[in-house]
Amino acid sequence: MEPGPAQQWGDARRTAARLDAEHVRAIALTWVDNAGIARTKTVPTARLAPAVQRGVGMSPVFDVFTSDDAITASAHLGGPDGDLRLFPDLERVTVLAAQPGWAWAPVDRYDQLGTPHPGCQRQFARRMVDRAADAGLVLRMGFETEWVVTRAPGGGGPEGGHPDGAAGVGEPLEYPCIGPAYGMTRVVELSDYLRDVAEALALQGVDVLQLHPEYAQGQFEVSTASADPLRAADDLVLVRETVRAVSLRHGLRASFAPTVVAGQVGNGCHLHLSLHRGERSLHRDPDAEWGLDPDALRFLGGVLDALPALLAVGCPSPASYLRLGPSVWAGAYQCWGVENREAALRLVTGAPGDPDGGHAEIKPFDAAANPYLAVGAVIAAGLHGLSTGTALPPPVTGDPGVLGVRERARRGIVRLPTSLTESTDRLAESATLREAMGEVLHGAVIAVRRAEATHFADSEPDEIAAATRWRY
Repeated sequence: MEPGPAQQWGDARRTAARLDAEHVRAIALTWVDNAGIARTKTVPTARLAPAVQRGVGMSPVFDVFTSDDAITASAHLGGPDGDLRLFPDLERVTVLAAQPGWAWAPVDRYDQLGTPHPGCQRQFARRMVDRAADAGLVLRMGFETEWVVTRAPGGGGPEGGHPDGAAGVGEPLEYPCIGPAYGMTRVVELSDYLRDVAEALALQGVDVLQLHPEYAQGQFEVSTASADPLRAADDLVLVRETVRAVSLRHGLRASFAPTVVAGQVGNGCHLHLSLHRGERSLHRDPDAEWGLDPDALRFLGGVLDALPALLAVGCPSPASYLRLGPSVWAGAYQCWGVENREAALRLVTGAPGDPDGGHAEIKPFDAAANPYLAVGAVIAAGLHGLSTGTALPPPVTGDPGVLGVRERARRGIVRLPTSLTESTDRLAESATLREAMGEVLHGAVIAVRRAEATHFADSEPDEIAAATRWRY
């Protein structure tokens, strides 16, 4: 049951008093738009209670913003008219360890009469979690967040070099560490920085599983523990902005863009998920092949079947398709495999007693994605597979990219969409995702994807990478 107005007011006043005692003077209220950009309104701590009671005003037009702050339109959204209210989630108010004097909270969006906004991505994710619960399923999810850390050209922090702190086309990025991929050298070179990232996340209550160097130059990854899907999406926003803040305090800049430098390995944001009925894992059936309960097989079959359309959600930028190539562990083919890191859907078996073992990983997704859209759309696709009895095809071993065209055809292995236009067409055709999202949200996502694709239609890869490098 939702708390009544008096209880909400009292809870908000107590939260504000606690924040004030911790010298918090302002709260960043965030939502993530359909282009994957975290947008914000901020309020003084003393205004938290009125914000919880009446919300904070914003325009519905933000649902059709593109990543470069241009504005498009859908059949339902666009233009200067209308207003929405942002309501902070009191349970997620978090003091920001790397931004002294600040706290953060995600918001849900309603109209002025208190009706849920049909374009609210966070409420879409919550609805899909509730649908799964109605089907007797409990899902847990977690993200791997990859980023590249650099110094801006011209000497140091975010103010040097290029006017917006970014390197333009042809301008080299300066990396603060030069050690080998996954190498301890990188940890030594940036030990203070990585320690501060780990400490900030711990102080904010984010449960970190791993923090380590990645493959590309200057690249790192943090993996968070599995949680309720809505919390997992909230945590991803918090992780990203925390890494960004810590980087700035060290005179560095973090890029979460799918492609930081064209032609090099980009940043993924893999989504991990596990299925349960009550306390029973559906990935640990001792009598089933691959340990998968029949319901898990059908759910994952639905996800795999919907992947071409899901790419428009999880790979929403033209830069995403510069990253999504064969033989780089990005998951470029519509297939699944047991512990196969080249498959788009990887079944992670783990050790028998490993609490994080027994789950699945969606490889193609990247950090340009709105995490609320991502978790909601994946749940919707999986539930459709569950209800229709969608089967998983035979698993793939090895790299499908090295197989000949005829061999891939024989095995039914097809390439996932290679452009944003192609994946958006598949999303537009998906009756499952249209029904789950609703016409307003589905239409807004399609409009933003079309606008992004058109904007970059004549751009070279280097130009796309440079234009999106610091947007995420």
